[in-house]
Amino acid sequence: MLQAEFVRTVLIEGAIGGAITALVAFLLSRFVSQVAGRTLLATVLFVAAGAYLGFAFSPGTPRIYLLIELLQGIAFGILGLYGWRGSSNWLLLGWLLHPVWDFGVHYLGPGDSYAPLGYVIACISFDWVVAAYIFIAYRWLGLASRPMPSLAR
Repeated sequence: MLQAEFVRTVLIEGAIGGAITALVAFLLSRFVSQVAGRTLLATVLFVAAGAYLGFAFSPGTPRIYLLIELLQGIAFGILGLYGWRGSSNWLLLGWLLHPVWDFGVHYLGPGDSYAPLGYVIACISFDWVVAAYIFIAYRWLGLASRPMPSLAR
C-alpha cells in the first residue's frame, strides 16, 4: 500500500471511530445522563493521551520521553476532568489540542521513533470528529443547557 493510500485509509478509520464515540456519548447524554456522556469523552481523551506514554516504553526510546508523555497525559487528563463536571469547553479544548500533539510531536517530531504511524494518523481524525461533536452538541443542540446533577446531598 502506498503512503498516500495508507494515510487516507487510516484517517477514514479514525474518523469512523470518532463518529462512533460521539454517537455513544450523545446517546449516553440524552438517555442516561449528561455526566455519563461526559465521562465517556473525558475517559477516552485520557486514554488517547495515555497511549503515548505506553508507546514511550518501547525499547530504545530515550527515558526523557517517558517524562514528556507522562506530563502530556496529566495535562489532557486535567482538561478531561475539568470538562467532566465543569464547562464542556475544557473537553473541547482537550480534543482540539490533542491532534496538535499527535501531529507536532509524533508525526513531525521526535515521537515518530516510538509512536505507531497508524495510531498517530488515526488519532488526528478521531480527535477532530469528537471535537466537532462536542462543539455541535453543546453549542447547537443544547446539551450544555441541561442541568448537571450535583454530587452533594
